[in-house]
Amino acid sequence: MDLNSRQPSKENQFVKTLANSPDATQLQVVKALYGKATPTNVRALQKLQSRVRSKLLNQLYFLDHSDPRHLVSRRYELECLDMLHKVSILYAEREYKLSERLLQRCLVLAEKGEFTQYAVQCARMLRNLHAEKRDVIPYKKAVKVLAHAQQVLALEDEAEQLYTDTQLALSGTVAARRAVLAVLPERIAQLEALHRKARSFTTYNVVYRARLAYEELQGNFQEMIRVTAAASRRLKEGKLNERRFDLRFNHFVSIYAYLRSRQPVQGLRLAEEYNRDFHPSSNNWFYFQEHHVLLALHAEQYERAQQLMETITQNPAYLIQREAALQRWDLYRAYIDFVLPPPRPSVARQRQMAQWVLQLPEYARDKRGHNVAILVLQLLHFLRERNLEAVLLRLERLRKYQQRHLYEPSTVRSRLFLRLLQLIVEKNFDAAKAAERGKALLQQLYDTAPPGEAFAEVEIIPYEHLWQLVLKLLREGAPVANDAAV
Repeated sequence: MDLNSRQPSKENQFVKTLANSPDATQLQVVKALYGKATPTNVRALQKLQSRVRSKLLNQLYFLDHSDPRHLVSRRYELECLDMLHKVSILYAEREYKLSERLLQRCLVLAEKGEFTQYAVQCARMLRNLHAEKRDVIPYKKAVKVLAHAQQVLALEDEAEQLYTDTQLALSGTVAARRAVLAVLPERIAQLEALHRKARSFTTYNVVYRARLAYEELQGNFQEMIRVTAAASRRLKEGKLNERRFDLRFNHFVSIYAYLRSRQPVQGLRLAEEYNRDFHPSSNNWFYFQEHHVLLALHAEQYERAQQLMETITQNPAYLIQREAALQRWDLYRAYIDFVLPPPRPSVARQRQMAQWVLQLPEYARDKRGHNVAILVLQLLHFLRERNLEAVLLRLERLRKYQQRHLYEPSTVRSRLFLRLLQLIVEKNFDAAKAAERGKALLQQLYDTAPPGEAFAEVEIIPYEHLWQLVLKLLREGAPVANDAAV
């Protein structure tokens, strides 16, 4: 299928229609292609869809997986699958000589990549092939290889089942993640016992990832830095399988831990270095860049954060991210625009900023993350506008949010910051008096480490820096009353 053909076919028109209107209904597509939405035209569209789908799926065979910025194991795994596919056809055609040669090559590749499931398939087919050929010695060798691979695979399956059960629970609500935290040490011990038996990359990988998840939930980010640094060192020393270990994931966890452990300058330096290892076409690139931006904001490198946002929004895949991801990017950009206001913001950008300013977060016990960030951004906006009524309204909303949702030990930082914000009213918006009265609270804030991921309100800009920004706005002028209600 040639999408660049100068003679547009129905197939090309169909693809172009979907590209231009991805949310179009079936009837809308029928009308665009055939003029009328008749039953005959609907059936014609269904046949067209089937043809296009088949042709697009065939293109998967021509994808280039050699770029090191993609998942490193993918190219080696697909090499095994390609060889198994070919040998299956040859074996069915009773071409035993070539089948045996390809199976031996595939087995070597599977063992090098520690793809145990493919090693089992190769050994099983070799066993059956030698049995049919009545080759006793090669048969016994294949049986031995198969038995060992099956034992390792059984241990890997058990470890992966335990890990995926844990992973599923960790993707649930805050309460569910807290429940998992209590049993994670026992599960990690089980995984380590399985790894000691299997000694395979798969069992190592689940232990490594489970340990990182546990340290993250505890808020032990320094230990996460140690674990990722140790993994990088082992990879360089040749102690980890370079065909399997996902260095990109290790990079991501490392800069995330630097961000959460309040070491943004070091984290930003590493993020700049690691950036080259992520391909812009992958979702992993966006996850990495999200933390790259946050590191720049936490390091007070606002110009760098602005540059990164420009690069991110120009990525062709930016607009096809999930709605929740796009909303996070909008919030980050709103903070960047606040600390570095564009000289002449576009009408669309002004409208978007106004939307964020007036948006009310959805309060829910188990749905935390950006509620405080949105309310604080609203407050900052109205402090800059010197709108007294709006400032008082946002402070009241923050007070109510604190009472309803920030009552647990893990929310100490958010509570301390909101108490600081309440001081500006107590001190009648006098910056000097608020700063003096807030010294003890500010010191407590400095001394309080961020909680684990399960319990965290996201600090887009650290609360300590936001407090200085609030005082700066008050020095420029206190809010005044006006007749316009907000």
